[in-house]
Amino acid sequence: MTLLPGVLALALATVHVFAGRVRSFQVIPRSYWLSMAGGASVAYVFVHILPELSEGKTVLEGVVFLARFLERHVYLVALIGFALFYGLERFARAFGRDEGRGGMGIWVFWIHIGSFTAYNALIGYLLVHREETGLASLAFFAAAMGLHFVVNDYGLREHHENIYDRFGRWLLAAAVVVGWMVGSTTHINEPAVNTLFAFLAGSIVLNVIKEELPEERESRFWAFALGAAGYTALLLLTL
Repeated sequence: MTLLPGVLALALATVHVFAGRVRSFQVIPRSYWLSMAGGASVAYVFVHILPELSEGKTVLEGVVFLARFLERHVYLVALIGFALFYGLERFARAFGRDEGRGGMGIWVFWIHIGSFTAYNALIGYLLVHREETGLASLAFFAAAMGLHFVVNDYGLREHHENIYDRFGRWLLAAAVVVGWMVGSTTHINEPAVNTLFAFLAGSIVLNVIKEELPEERESRFWAFALGAAGYTALLLLTL
């Protein structure tokens, strides 16, 4: 069990390394595999992460003077994750293609990729420290994150094109492994783990939905719904 998170971290890293070679992802209408992957990762948030966190300990239970305000701590932290990545996406779309005016585009790339590098490191870290222990929980988390990485990889490659292939995907792949390494050598308490998972939950929802909603993507709702329903059924039957 000790080495398994490391093996899974390497497996997740390969998603970013090789996802760009899957030509069926690079089509319009949007590949139904991408929509299914998005549906599955969102289902994991709503069916597993949030229910588990809402039944757990208070995220900041030791901070008495904030306890009453933080009664809905899980949802507040998830909202912060959602809002943060929404703002990042708006920033990237507004300035990301402004290469002709002072090189703004390259700075946006590094800000965008830097944020997702930290995001991937967090996921690698949570392979070791999860809100629920056990082999099944680890397997479902890793599978959901692998599907989520496919969706993120497609969106980042479409937005940043060649520079993502040259630098971005390698940074994101390395970040997962680094996050796992840090997680393997450090320990944090359960409330802190819950806080990180809540932030991740809100971020996942935003990062999936922003890829599904744009009209020009011609996304496939039936595939998204099938992915969500299928992963929900697996979670309910297994965990």
